[in-house]
Formats: sequence, structure tokens, C-alpha cells
Amino acid sequence: MNQIDLGGRTAVVTGGCSGIGLAVVDRLAASGAQVSIWDRDETGMRKIADARPGIAFTRVDVTSEEDVVRAVAQTLAHLSSIDILVNAAGIGGERVKVVDCSYGEWLRVLDVNLNGTFLCCREVLKSMLQTGYGRIVNVASIAGKEGNAFAAHYSAAKAGVIALTKALAKEALEGDIRINCVAPAAIQTALFEAMPPERQKIAAGRIPLGRVGRADEVAAMIAWMASAECSFTTGFAFDLSGGRATY
Repeated sequence: MNQIDLGGRTAVVTGGCSGIGLAVVDRLAASGAQVSIWDRDETGMRKIADARPGIAFTRVDVTSEEDVVRAVAQTLAHLSSIDILVNAAGIGGERVKVVDCSYGEWLRVLDVNLNGTFLCCREVLKSMLQTGYGRIVNVASIAGKEGNAFAAHYSAAKAGVIALTKALAKEALEGDIRINCVAPAAIQTALFEAMPPERQKIAAGRIPLGRVGRADEVAAMIAWMASAECSFTTGFAFDLSGGRATY
């Protein structure tokens, strides 16, 4: 593992109790950052607390404006600053055609993936603008670039995350603040492993490298994006698709 120096930095990772989020938590902590997990999975938080002393936890529903505002205040009281924000909280939603997708399901997927990212970015950025330093990394998806059949709600939400990242980066040019996102293809997580084997095979087959990605590979890229060395890139969607992305 290459060493990324995050010593003295404080980080918030949403959705940090599992999958990509948990891999990011481990990588940032290994790089010297003080890490706070924002998640609504209280059972997952208790398990992580037992195995990872030193990690802070705040129960947060990222779709709740009240929760996010409260979480920022609590985290600042505990860590003094928030230097890094990684928005990894997300859901895949039902696999469904647009014509069969209920409006409630559409709103549910956009609420977590896009609105939650917006709320966390908005509130944490206020603090970063005061300190003059910050790194925000939003977890988007290759689906946001290509549009996945039977996942229009997820694709639209992740496309929105990419556009939000680009727009927000152009607004936050004061001081040393950089805002980027990553666009992974299929990643080997519990969510992926819960898919039927045939769907897993199809997902892997669409990737030129011939395999799905690993959560630690996503975390490795995010660790650099969250560091001071990511100094001249902002508003960009980094590819994590094993060659699948065409732009």
C-alpha cells in the first residue's frame, strides 16, 4: 500500500459502515486521518466500534436536513474541523423498467444518492470555506455516465452527482478547496455479491479488464483525491471502471 499522508487531517465518510465507505474509512485512517463515520446503520456502527477503536460515529440519515445539520455541529465539536468529506452513502434501488417504476421508488433512490450528497456537501462546505481548506469526494457511478437499463432512477441520481460535483467545484474556488467524484463500475461488495450469479457474470463481462473492481482499489484512489497532493484537479469525475468508460 502506497502511503498517503493525511496526518493531522479530519475526515467524514458517509455510508462508512459497509462496502466502499468502510474501505475508505480504513484507508483514510491508515493514512493518519481522524475519521468520523456518518451512517444510519446503528448495528454496523457498534460492530465497527469494537474492531476499530479511534473511529468516531454519528447516526445520520443523509436525506434529513435536520440530521445533517446536527451531524456537522457534533462532528465539529468533536474533531474541531472537517477537512475531508467522502460521500459514499447510497442505494441501488429496485431493478425495474421506467414504465414499471413507481414514483415513490424513483424519489427514494434520488433522495439518498443525490439529495443526500447535496445536503452533506452544502453543510460541510460551509465549514471548509471558513477554514480555507477542504477536499470533497463524491461517489458517483459509471451508470451516471452511460445510463443502465432497469436502473434509470440510479443512473439519473449518479449523473446528478457528477453534475453537482462539477457545478460545486466551480463555486468553491476560494482557498485550497477541491471537489471531485469517482465513477466506479461494478465493485466487489456485499451488495454485488447479493446479485444473482448470472447478473454478476454480465457485469464483469462488460469490463475490459475482465473482472469487477475491489473496494480497496476505490479507497486507494479516494485517499489521493482527499489529500493535499490533489491540488490542481477540481470538478472532475475519475474513472474506476476497468476500461469500461468511454469518456
